[in-house]
Amino acid sequence: MAKYKLGVLYGDGIGPEIVKSSVEVLKAATSKVANGSQFEYVELPMGWEGIKKYNDPVPEMTKKGLEETNGWLMAPHDSAAYPDEHRISKRNPSGELRHHFDLFSNVRPSRALPGTTSLVGNADLVVFRENTEGFLSDRNMYKGIGEYMVSPDVALVTGVFTRKATERIAHEAFKLAMTRRKKVAIVHKANVIKFAFELFRDVCYEVGQKYYPEVQVEDYHIDAMTAHLVRRAEDFDVIVTENLFGDILSDLAGELVGSLGLSPSLNTNGTQAMAQAAHGSAPDIAGQNIANPTSMLLSTVMLLQWLAANHNDNNLNEIAKVMEEAVLNIIAEGPTTRDLGGSASTTEFTEAVINRINQN
Repeated sequence: MAKYKLGVLYGDGIGPEIVKSSVEVLKAATSKVANGSQFEYVELPMGWEGIKKYNDPVPEMTKKGLEETNGWLMAPHDSAAYPDEHRISKRNPSGELRHHFDLFSNVRPSRALPGTTSLVGNADLVVFRENTEGFLSDRNMYKGIGEYMVSPDVALVTGVFTRKATERIAHEAFKLAMTRRKKVAIVHKANVIKFAFELFRDVCYEVGQKYYPEVQVEDYHIDAMTAHLVRRAEDFDVIVTENLFGDILSDLAGELVGSLGLSPSLNTNGTQAMAQAAHGSAPDIAGQNIANPTSMLLSTVMLLQWLAANHNDNNLNEIAKVMEEAVLNIIAEGPTTRDLGGSASTTEFTEAVINRINQN
C-alpha cells in the first residue's frame, strides 16, 4: 500500500475552515477505497501563524518541510494586511512558494456544474497560467521583486519572457488538450507589447506545430479574449497565457460558469504539486462558518489526480473520483452554502459530502 506525505497549510481568513474541510473529506474518501493509498498529513505554518511564531509568513521550516512532501494543500492568505516588512519587500506566501519550488504551471479549470447558474451555458475550459515570469514581477526575478520606485511619483515594473518558460507551459497546455477537444487558444498582447508577446505567441505556436500537430491552435489579444469568454465561452477548450493575464482570465471564467468559489487550481513543477483554491482569504467572513469549501475540495481532487498520474497509482484516482462525485452531488442536490443560494454552513456542507461518501 503506497503512502504519501501531504503538507497542510491552513493560512489566513477562511483558509483554516476550507482546508480543514478538505482534509476531513479526503480522509473519508480514503477510508472508502479498499486497499487504497494512505496519507500522512504534515501541518506547517503559513501566513499570520508564521508571522506570529517565526516573524515570517513562510518560515524556512515550512519550505524545508514541504521539500519532504509529495504535494500540499495551500490555503488562501491575507497578505494585504501583513505588516509592511512582510508585505512590501517580499513575495506573498503563494508567490514565494511558487518561486521557491519553481511551480511553473498553474492549471485553472472552469466548468458549469449541475445545480449552479452558469452565465455561459455548458462551458468547460482550462486556463494554463505560466507561473514564474510575465508581468507579475514578484515571480520573475532571481532576487528582488521586480518593482522599483524611482521617485515618490514614478514606479517601474519589469516583465520577463523567456523561450524556456514559454516552451514548458506550452507543452503542459498542449498535452492536456490532446486528452480533451484538441483545441488551444494562445492569449497575448503582441499588437502593443511586441517583443515580449510575439516571443510568447510564436513559441507556443512552434511547440504546437512540432509536437502536437493534431491540436487546433488560434491566438487572441487579451482584451478581445475577455469579450469572447463572455459571449462564447463554450467554444474554448484549453487557454495558455502569461502570469497576469492567466490570473485575470481564470477569475473571469470561474465567475461566468457559476462562482469563483467553485474554481479549483493546481500548481506543478513536474515532481511536486500545490493544491490551491482560486479565490482569496475573504477576511470579511472568516470565522463565521459560512465559506464555501468547494474550490479547495476540487483543488484537492486535482492534486490526487496529478499524484495518480505521476506515481502510476490508480488507487489515488479512485479516491479522487469518490471525493469529486460526492462534492458535485451535494452541489446539485443540496445542502449548499449561501453563495450558491443555500443556507448550509461550511461544516454542514462538509458533513453532507462525507455522509454522501459513506452512503455510497
